[in-house]
Amino acid sequence: MNPMARRITQLSLGLPLFGVGVGFTVEAGLGLDPWTVLAEGISLHTGIGIGWVANILGAFVLLLWIPLRQRPGIGTMANILLVGTAIQITTDLMPAVHGLLWQILLFLAGVLLVGLASGLYIGAHFGPGPRDGLMTGLNARFGVPVWAARGGVELTVLGAGWLLGGTVGWATLAFALLIGPSVDLGLRLFDIRRMPRVAQPEPVDLAPTAVEPA
Repeated sequence: MNPMARRITQLSLGLPLFGVGVGFTVEAGLGLDPWTVLAEGISLHTGIGIGWVANILGAFVLLLWIPLRQRPGIGTMANILLVGTAIQITTDLMPAVHGLLWQILLFLAGVLLVGLASGLYIGAHFGPGPRDGLMTGLNARFGVPVWAARGGVELTVLGAGWLLGGTVGWATLAFALLIGPSVDLGLRLFDIRRMPRVAQPEPVDLAPTAVEPA
């Protein structure tokens, strides 16, 4: 597969699988990542499906890129359209999960899938997701350290989602602890810039070899 086809394939698979993974954590009901807590809280008050709210939030965050002078890529736009849609389809179609053991297993499967899917779409290098671009934009525009921008934004989002009734539990902390290693694994497997290039064979000189004079 040529490099561009591989990148497009990774993006096309990674974003929906990311949404499916988030959908698993929603259905597990043990705690969600901050942005999904906010999406769930808004969903509870508006009656709009959690996945559709996630798409709307992505579009809103993208508007915040304008004063930050960030430029979206193809991957950014696809992220807004596909991730929330996959979350919605997953939560609509998946049967309810009963029993703590099955909830934990489903949650862990969701975290692993989110990490691997992140490696797929981030590793394709078609542009950051809207939320990631917000962090890097705050860093580039105002000099806010990325860790501080990310921590501040996600704590604010988590607090707002919790006040709106979104699911915050021990799994929220577990997600924060596990998602880093999970994404790292995904990038090790799928980042096209880390993949070794196939060695090209040395050119064969077909010209006749000159015979040294005796």
